Amino acid sequence: MAQLGGQPILIMREGTQRTRGKDAMENNIAAAKVIAEAVRTSLGPRGMDKMLVDQFGDVVITNDGATILKEIDVQHPAAKMMVEVAKTQDSEVGDGTTSAVILAGELLKRAEKLLQQKIHPTVITEGFRKASEKAIEILEGMSIKSGIDDAVGLKNAATTCMSSKLVSESKEMLADICIGAIKAIAEKDENGKWVADIEKVQIQKKEGESIDETSLIKGIILDKEVVSPGMPKIVKDAKVLLLQSAIEIEKTEFDAKLQITSPDQIQQFLDEEERMLRTMVDKIVNSGANVVVCQKGIDDMAQHFLTKAGVMAIRRVKKSDIEKLAKATGGMIFTNLDDITEERLGFAGLVEERKIMNDSWIFVEECKDPKSVVILIRGGTELIIDEVDRAIHDALCVVRNVVEDQKIVGGGGAPEIETAIQLRKYAQTLGGREQLAVEVFADSLDIIPKTLAENAGLDQIDVLMKLRAAHQAGNKFAGHNLETGEVINDMLAVGVVEPTVVKIQAIKSSTEAASMILRIDDVIAGAKSAMPPGGPGGMGGMPPGMGGMGGMGGMGGMPPGMM
Repeated sequence: MAQLGGQPILIMREGTQRTRGKDAMENNIAAAKVIAEAVRTSLGPRGMDKMLVDQFGDVVITNDGATILKEIDVQHPAAKMMVEVAKTQDSEVGDGTTSAVILAGELLKRAEKLLQQKIHPTVITEGFRKASEKAIEILEGMSIKSGIDDAVGLKNAATTCMSSKLVSESKEMLADICIGAIKAIAEKDENGKWVADIEKVQIQKKEGESIDETSLIKGIILDKEVVSPGMPKIVKDAKVLLLQSAIEIEKTEFDAKLQITSPDQIQQFLDEEERMLRTMVDKIVNSGANVVVCQKGIDDMAQHFLTKAGVMAIRRVKKSDIEKLAKATGGMIFTNLDDITEERLGFAGLVEERKIMNDSWIFVEECKDPKSVVILIRGGTELIIDEVDRAIHDALCVVRNVVEDQKIVGGGGAPEIETAIQLRKYAQTLGGREQLAVEVFADSLDIIPKTLAENAGLDQIDVLMKLRAAHQAGNKFAGHNLETGEVINDMLAVGVVEPTVVKIQAIKSSTEAASMILRIDDVIAGAKSAMPPGGPGGMGGMPPGMGGMGGMGGMGGMPPGMM
């Protein structure tokens, strides 16, 4: 609202709320800190789980930061930005979501003290930017080279990732499954760099058995049954035909009428249809294929001929599954039966229909060089299976990160402590108030080892002092044993390893979010439009403004201020 000669002028819509200056900053920082506190207790191998119940009564039990923040219904706009930090971290590197949110919250918490000292937000954000760039440089410098051939590094990275999850008891076995899956699908691009697309790893979940029965299948699982009970249920050394077109008589695209004048013509019509279907099946059989996977339908008569020929057939398979089968079996997807040749068929050592619980699935296994694989997750309940799925997704991402980025660092708070120590030295080289912002950034990094210690029931200050002493002595990978509270001089030696790219992404995303929130000094929230009584159009469903009390413009539909 503005004043002109003592007369108030309404600029924004009535009911609009506006918060400015210090109040706006404090509100935004408070909201962000609440989100960081919500996930803080779930960090590390001793972190606790959260039970989330939605409005429909569905339950999710997890300690995955991204999942927790995705499930809770956040209203405050600054809090939503913190949720976006977790989503970005999850989609980019797959792990470190909780760390990124906690770090962003701590940056804002400490920046608030600088604001109280009358330091301008722009100065703070510029200091954070410089500190972030330097921190990334420090992390790159302390990284150890790894890669697809480093079996120990890959295993340690995967087990470290799953140590904080529900599946920590089975982490060794699950780590091997994840490594096997990534190695199977990893390929070199045109520049000679390793690339692993985890979309090629299919996840299938089924209750029953236990987590230890989870398995890697070097092939594909189809959620389908063999089309005819007379067909073979097991085919060894299968030659797989992948077909996009239907094995049935095509109907014309225009209406047509046939005038039949004698019973013989009906029989000729049926005989011709049978001959056409038999020709189609003969083309399949002559190609040497003994398993047919069809994206569309298969005629009943064609099913009969295929059964007589001893061919297994599966119909109405999703296009995405057909494409994964092509990658797994090395076969070509055909659109025309005339183009089929034996050398273009896919190969699988075993194709078998199996009953899992109450469902029949087709397992396509033992492929020679599969570029698409399946992880079949088993577990006692749906809640457990979903959490195993999240743990396996994180581990797959971690292994992929090591394969693609080829750099690892020690875990257990070691990179944060080392980076913080070097950042404090860097701050001394800066002039002006930016130095304070860099020091605050360094202090904020300590929140990770402090939270790890707190969640393990250890004294934060004791642990922090011991770690700093170890790093000052030159042990750049010194971390703490969360069971005993003792400092370990080399976390790599005990197998606590994390991909460098996860740490770098956490610093990038948390710094950007904190900087954006700090630069906001004015929050303008528009008035929420309430549904008027009597339906969307006011009384009797009339348009707004046309119907007295139900209209938008006050009594009699007049605009505000006209009464």
